[in-house]
Amino acid sequence: MGGPGDIDGSVVQEQRRPLLAGSRLNVDPVQKIMFVDEHWVRVDGGYAVAESLDGSIYLVISLRNFGAGIGVCQGWAVRVGLQRTDVEHVPEEELRPQSRDLYIPAGDVGLWQGAIRDPDDPDHAAILEAARAGGPLVVLLLYGDHEGGQRTIARFTVFRDDDDQMISSIGRYWNIDREEPR
Repeated sequence: MGGPGDIDGSVVQEQRRPLLAGSRLNVDPVQKIMFVDEHWVRVDGGYAVAESLDGSIYLVISLRNFGAGIGVCQGWAVRVGLQRTDVEHVPEEELRPQSRDLYIPAGDVGLWQGAIRDPDDPDHAAILEAARAGGPLVVLLLYGDHEGGQRTIARFTVFRDDDDQMISSIGRYWNIDREEPR
């Protein structure tokens, strides 16, 4: 039974919600990332990487957590081409799991990384061609808080800009564990 002064658990949880978006151009630092196969990538604040080496595809997005809770990347999918705002996210069971824990502190920068190494992967050929051409690619990133709740799917578009660098742009969010606000 709640009484005066009790705090509703959902309100406390909401106050610790992460909110991941692309990091800030020309403000956030360069990050150096190693993949499990010891391939290294550098990514500037606000930018992304989509490159191939020996048939493997390496994808990175520099992120900033604008929310108050720790963000944890949980799964991802990549699609080739631009998506309209009315296109829904992929079903959760189609997301690829993260092979390592990626935590993004509240109010700070971090990253998302993914790789596709198997040439027999059904998405490999199309994503490899788009990565070599500079996109556009759509990354659907499932993330939540450090307790595994407040799950959200964010849609990032990655494409080559006028300076021939890969840049990321956030396009849409979907709440997984609660009702949509729209």
